[in-house]
Amino acid sequence: MKRSMKPHERQLQIDEMIRREGELSVETLAHRFDVSMETIRRDLTQLADGGRVEKVHGGARRPRLIAEGSFSERLGTEAAAKTRIGRRLADAVEMNETLFIDTGSTTLAAAEFLASIPGLTVITNSWRLAERMDKAGSDAAIYLLGGRYHGDNAETTGPTAIEQIAAFQADRAILTVAAISPEVGAMDASFEEAQVARAMIAHARTVTVLADSSKFGRRAAFSVCLCNEIDLLISDTQLDEAHRTALADMGVEVWH
Repeated sequence: MKRSMKPHERQLQIDEMIRREGELSVETLAHRFDVSMETIRRDLTQLADGGRVEKVHGGARRPRLIAEGSFSERLGTEAAAKTRIGRRLADAVEMNETLFIDTGSTTLAAAEFLASIPGLTVITNSWRLAERMDKAGSDAAIYLLGGRYHGDNAETTGPTAIEQIAAFQADRAILTVAAISPEVGAMDASFEEAQVARAMIAHARTVTVLADSSKFGRRAAFSVCLCNEIDLLISDTQLDEAHRTALADMGVEVWH
C-alpha cells in the first residue's frame, strides 16, 4: 500500500521541482502528486508565505530576487512603519549598551530615538547615522568604520570594515535586511553589506533585525543569517500571524 505523503514532505518536493523547472501549474502538480488542485493551492500558499515560491495565475514559479533602489528612494518607502520600528527599537535598547548598527533606511529612522538613550557605544558603517545621532544630541561614543566608501548609501564596506568590526565585542547587532523568510532567513541585495552584517553578528552577543512587513516573502541574493540566529525581530503591525508564529517557533522574539 502506497504511503500517503505528509504536507511538509509534498511541499518540499514541490519547492525542489519549481526550482528545477522554473514554473509549474496547479494542474500539473496535482497530477504529479495525485492530489486535488485545492490541496496544491494550499501548498503553494504556504510556500509563497515562506518566500520559497512566487504565485502566478494558475501556478507558481521560482521567486525573483529583489534589487534595492537608491537610498533616497528607500527612505520614502514605508516611512511611517520605519519610524514606528525605530521607536520600538529604542524600547529594547538599554543605557550603556554597545551596539553594532549597519547602514539602512530603517536604522537611520531609529537614530533620533537611540540618541535619547544615555551612555551608548555605537560602532557603525553609516556616516548618516553617526551624523544624525550627533545632531540629535546623543552622548554616545560613536566609532565610524573605515573601508571603501559608497556615496549613495554614505557607508563603508570591504576588508577594512570587516577587520575593524573584529576589534569590538557588542551587546547587540542591529541590522536591516532587504528580504526575510522563516525558511531561508535574512537576506541582503548587496554582497558587501551582507558581509558587514555577518561580521557584526559574529562579534555581538545578541542580534536584532529591523524589517517592515514588506520585506517578508521576498528573496535577495546574499544570505545574512538564519532566522534562528535572530534574538529579536521588530516589524510593523501589518506582519501577518503566519510569519509571527513561524518566527516564534524558531525562538525569535517578535515585536511590532
